[in-house]
Amino acid sequence: MNESLARVVDAPHLLAVAAALGWASGLRLYLVVFLTGVAGWMGWVHLPQGLHMLQHPAVLAASGFMVFVEFFADKIPFVDSAWDAIHTVIRIPAGAALAAGVLGADNQAMGWVAALLGGSLAATSHATKMTARAAINTSPEPFSNIGMSLAEDGFVVFLLWLSATHPLAFVIVLVVSIVVSVLLLIVLVRFLRTVMRGLRSFFRGQRLPRELG
Repeated sequence: MNESLARVVDAPHLLAVAAALGWASGLRLYLVVFLTGVAGWMGWVHLPQGLHMLQHPAVLAASGFMVFVEFFADKIPFVDSAWDAIHTVIRIPAGAALAAGVLGADNQAMGWVAALLGGSLAATSHATKMTARAAINTSPEPFSNIGMSLAEDGFVVFLLWLSATHPLAFVIVLVVSIVVSVLLLIVLVRFLRTVMRGLRSFFRGQRLPRELG
């Protein structure tokens, strides 16, 4: 067994894993559940007690099927945005529950702290993803959607691995990701507002805003 992965039971690793599960759930919830369950089932990591159910064959089968569905749904323009909108009520509480499962089995207070942290991180990454996809969908070509989706797939795998093997490095990556997400949200929300104003002006027969003209 890879000893660096087996040490995930240490406190710093638990904190890093809780944050990683929360953040990554906002991007790819089903992939997070499936990979975490497979890692525990294969013995690559010692999952905390609160996450043992992810190793159950039924959970692995269900999450694996949803990974397959989401892989394609997330790469189709406008379908991806609809999928994200539906999963607003799924990813955030699931991210909170997964994070709580890391720390809450033996300490209820830490479980609540982890839930708040995981839910907040999931909400941030999900909001950034949903806004970015809406902005990308203003472009008629589908390749940007596919490229962004593949990048998200890889980023989630990388985050889970990094949190289990190099928790300090993960914290740095997470902080940078949060800062970038906040900046992207500010820029993209302004862009989408401009696009919406342009569409309203177009359908009313008015001149387009200067930013779109």
